[in-house]
Amino acid sequence: MKKFIIGSRGSKLSLAYSTYVKDLIIKSNSQIDSNLIEIKIIKTAGDIFQNKKISDIGGKGVFSKQIEDELLDSKIDLAVHSLKDLPSEMTDRLCINSVVRRNDPRDAFLSYSSKSFFTLKSQARVGTSSLRRKAQLNSLRNDLNIIPIRGNIDTRIKKLEDKEFDAIVLSLAGLKMLNLENKASEVFAVDQMLPAIGQGAIALQCREDDQNTLDIIKTINDEETYYCVQAERSLLEAIGGDCDTAIGGLAKLSNEQIILKSELFSNDGNKKFVVENSGHFKEAREIGYKNGKELLKKAGPNFKI
Repeated sequence: MKKFIIGSRGSKLSLAYSTYVKDLIIKSNSQIDSNLIEIKIIKTAGDIFQNKKISDIGGKGVFSKQIEDELLDSKIDLAVHSLKDLPSEMTDRLCINSVVRRNDPRDAFLSYSSKSFFTLKSQARVGTSSLRRKAQLNSLRNDLNIIPIRGNIDTRIKKLEDKEFDAIVLSLAGLKMLNLENKASEVFAVDQMLPAIGQGAIALQCREDDQNTLDIIKTINDEETYYCVQAERSLLEAIGGDCDTAIGGLAKLSNEQIILKSELFSNDGNKKFVVENSGHFKEAREIGYKNGKELLKKAGPNFKI
């Protein structure tokens, strides 16, 4: 069997995701051992231009385009992505038919000066690169100074340690993957901060016509996560959003029913629209589209994504 090549971003977190996927593949496919799998690091625009806002370097696909190009050119067999980094519209000839079991999707609060977001001093500097988080934080408290922050988890924590910020907000799933959850002072409840679309989920992307890879990753697909993220990504697609859109969405599956909660914010956080729908898990995509269309209808024709 020829080498099986996994494409990954080069950050610690991305490599932890890719190594985790590699180990799952080996455990689930007896014909594959570690010598047959190689992880190839690919730099994306989001990695190269770390000092620029995501919207300034293209918004859609800044953390995935270069990896997808290598997949389309058959230079890699599988791309491992943090699902929340992917644009809502799938690139032609590529697919995501498998996802890994979701980690905790909630957001974490990190600070060395305050044990809780709600006890931060007024005008405290809070770092986040996410428009969604900025809008949600502003709706929880409007007396803070929310400042953009870029870089990987280690870089952001270092900036916090160096007192460039009084607090930062990160994905709890990323902290857990790197065994850094003890750095979190507080974890936001879902009803305080609805997570990003696909937060905590790892997406496995390959070519539509690559049956060998499709068969390999089918063995590690988590069905519950798969249907939930189908609903969430359909919601994002319905509103024409991307990883830089101020939207939160989280689907949960219970007794064959999917419940999808969603929030859409204006970029300043002053306007918030909320929709919740549910239905049979086999109708996950339809539920997502329904949420998206209802959000847009509530927001009105003058609302800009």
